[in-house]
Amino acid sequence: MPSLAAWLAIVALAVSAAAFDPVSPAYVPRLPQDAGSHPGHRIEWWYATGQVDSPRGPLGFQVTFFRVRNPAAEGNASRFAPSQLLFAHAAIADPSGGRLRHDQRSARALPGLVEAQVGETRVVMDDWSLTREAGVYRVRIPAEGFALELTLTPTQPVLLQGDRGFSRKGPRPEHASHYYSEPHLAVAGTVTIGRDALSVRGTAWLDHEWSSAALPEGATGWDWIGANLAGGEALMAFRMRGAGGATLWTAATRRRLGREPETFSGDQVRFSPLREWRSPRTGTAYPVAFELTVGGDVWRVDPLMDDQELDARASTGTLYWEGAVRLSGPAGRGGSGYLELTGYNGRPPF
Repeated sequence: MPSLAAWLAIVALAVSAAAFDPVSPAYVPRLPQDAGSHPGHRIEWWYATGQVDSPRGPLGFQVTFFRVRNPAAEGNASRFAPSQLLFAHAAIADPSGGRLRHDQRSARALPGLVEAQVGETRVVMDDWSLTREAGVYRVRIPAEGFALELTLTPTQPVLLQGDRGFSRKGPRPEHASHYYSEPHLAVAGTVTIGRDALSVRGTAWLDHEWSSAALPEGATGWDWIGANLAGGEALMAFRMRGAGGATLWTAATRRRLGREPETFSGDQVRFSPLREWRSPRTGTAYPVAFELTVGGDVWRVDPLMDDQELDARASTGTLYWEGAVRLSGPAGRGGSGYLELTGYNGRPPF
């Protein structure tokens, strides 16, 4: 099956942006109905990351399901027509082993076997799944060399990103997504690495975004972080990068426990690289340690381990660094999260 990058190129040639449902600042996401799929939009993803304690030591995990609409195939009456496409990535960061274990899937939608349900989170690709029942998420990923059987239980209200869930990605309003997060999810379950089935507990973060726009003109990639901080605080920040690493757009949301979210943009959000790691496989250099400034606070961001490069060129056509990180910040406050670095080896297709 062609990669996500190839499908998006086909879609771009075949249809205009007007063929997709728009992202509107007037629309406010709400659960449970918006926990499910939005098949009229161009692209959508459910993204769960977390860090857990295990008998083997600390572990990071990442599970992402993508859904892509292909209007060019919608006139085909066959149930096998590729009108909706699904892709998935899963990974385990294991510092004791010193490397990232990862796997990927891609398939056209086929009801009952490969689908993203409308109205509730139920994304299924054969035996891989992310589902939400009675407000609790369940992750089941039997992957190559590892497996995840996890329950993610909300402990806080949903966090709407941007302006009530309307998240701008650039200076033009059409470059935006509907975006909400669920921080501080309580994680319990089993992580299997090789033949070792490990009982784990920890904390996770879930993002759900859907959009109909491509990257803003001139954007070559982005840096993003979602972090569960001490005291129940949640922090999300990203920057869109242009040629030479120039910052084109920034945004951040911070919510302290029991308070309304605060939003930041422009010079209030800064990603200042401190250290690079170069992949021995691809030669790509990633800034894996940062000083992150949000408002008046400065956080040091360091990786749980350096080698967290994820090669997804066989599915989404991307090569990126997706890693578990630790944060240290003002007044000794710390936390954990995930850092995503894209566009350091070619512009991503999204």
